[in-house]
Amino acid sequence: MSEKMRVSSGVSRLDRLLGGLFIGDNVLWYDDSGSLASVFCLNFLQISLLQHKPLIYVSFDRSPKNLLEKLGALAESPDLTILDGFTCGSGACSPPFMQFYEETDPERVCHVKMIDKPRDMSHVTELLYRLIETMDGDVRLIFESITGMQNLWGGEEAIIKFYSHSCPRLYELNTVAYWIIEKLAHSRRLRAQISKIAQVAINLSISRGTTALTILKAENRHTKDMHEPHRYWTKDLTITFDTEKQLNIGSRIKEFRIKRGLSQAELAKLVGVTPSTISQVEANIIYPSLPALLKMVEVLSVNIGSLFQQAPEPEKRIIFPAAESIDVEFQDLSKGSIQGRLLTPPDFDGKMEPYIIEIEPNRELPAHFFIHKGEEMGYVLSGKLRMTLNRATHTVRTGDVIYLTSEMPGQWKNPGPNVARLLWIKSK
Repeated sequence: MSEKMRVSSGVSRLDRLLGGLFIGDNVLWYDDSGSLASVFCLNFLQISLLQHKPLIYVSFDRSPKNLLEKLGALAESPDLTILDGFTCGSGACSPPFMQFYEETDPERVCHVKMIDKPRDMSHVTELLYRLIETMDGDVRLIFESITGMQNLWGGEEAIIKFYSHSCPRLYELNTVAYWIIEKLAHSRRLRAQISKIAQVAINLSISRGTTALTILKAENRHTKDMHEPHRYWTKDLTITFDTEKQLNIGSRIKEFRIKRGLSQAELAKLVGVTPSTISQVEANIIYPSLPALLKMVEVLSVNIGSLFQQAPEPEKRIIFPAAESIDVEFQDLSKGSIQGRLLTPPDFDGKMEPYIIEIEPNRELPAHFFIHKGEEMGYVLSGKLRMTLNRATHTVRTGDVIYLTSEMPGQWKNPGPNVARLLWIKSK
């Protein structure tokens, strides 16, 4: 299958935390209060319409009139279609709601389509897919909300059935779908089942007036922000995240350990503590003793100050002496077949990581060097290599450049009598 295209959520900070959205994503928004997801949906709606992408807003929770008032100027686009599951659903086809369709508004630009049988799940599904088929390009969807569907369809089994069938289909149709769910209105079982199917799951919570966003799942992405709450504030459509950095020694140690290619057990052995100690330190359950801390920074080849504060901005350093490079391990590849060296210090927070990688003669690697979903680029300094990617084998020779976006080679092989050397650059 061809590589899925990356798109924006309309919230730049969320894009950086999440690694962006991909065509095919089904995004679950767990909302603690029932009103927190709205601003993220509106930003997604806004960026989609600015890019002239067709968007279907499926509403089971509010009438078309109420929804149009909520959307305001965002509704003034021919690329927006409102699929109304409320009027003949919770609205019971009552005259006050049906009157919306009896009155024509010549100034209305978006399209509004009523679901005449919203209690019939099969009818809703068929109508939705028929509508998508009439649209060009990658279609965006907002479902408001899973909770409203459950109230109409009479139970969680119906939701699980609908969601488990819809998500794979929407993925194949190259859509991006937002699904809003009131977290406290559903059982843990339902939440677990639909989260397993979704590509992305995000929790929105509020405590003592402070709102926070936590990424619960981000399939096929390399993000170090999973399961960490990020505080944010909203005003109109503007979402501002709290950028203050708290003292988090454990995560910095974990970051540098992974960069060195060491397991918790290997770091523990080099430092002279137990693997359990390293695990608890990285989880910020305990702080290491001063001797252990000094030994850690020595083993990890970092400055102790980098554990307590952000490293200098990348642009403040332009030269990195050879003495600052460090050897790295490749946990999933057999020792003796590959050697690697990180050319910048492990506590340098640049946007790229350059490596020298050497693969021994007549050796085969059963996997890629890194578990990484971002962009990578390699330059063959010497030798010849065979790379297997998407079941095809490619031969690269001295002077060739390899450019990867999100795909990862399944195998590398050095068929020659000499060491093959690569300059490899990995984005963060």
